[in-house]
Amino acid sequence: MTSVIIRPASLQDAAPVAALSGQLGYPSTEGDLAERLSSVLEKDDHLVLVAKQGGNVVGWLHAFVAFRVESSAFAELGGRVVAESARGKGIGLQLVRAASEWARGKGLQKIRVRANVARKETHDFYLHIGFKQLKTQMVFSTATDAE
Repeated sequence: MTSVIIRPASLQDAAPVAALSGQLGYPSTEGDLAERLSSVLEKDDHLVLVAKQGGNVVGWLHAFVAFRVESSAFAELGGRVVAESARGKGIGLQLVRAASEWARGKGLQKIRVRANVARKETHDFYLHIGFKQLKTQMVFSTATDAE
């Protein structure tokens, strides 16, 4: 099996990150993804990692520092996806571990992630690697799209 390299994302990763975002249920053009990625990469309180295997991007993760008035800051995983063909090989765990190291370096004591209620395999993944379910919630938006 080819080893996996976890590294910070760059704008050159826009096309494969866009393709993987579609597997997550968020289809995006390379151009739109590059624009969003460019904005995120400029911020030191955000992290975008890619997982490369055999020269191909097979996963990505976005984490950011979340500030709330009612609680201490924490890291939140805004998105994580591993290519369907590469799942079950520990790549998601490697991405989360790298994000955990980044969060500790920022002085953050906890990491949170939100997962769609329909993503049972995602829930199982996070529970398996030591996350605890805190609550079930609904998400509301003023926009009419499904994001």
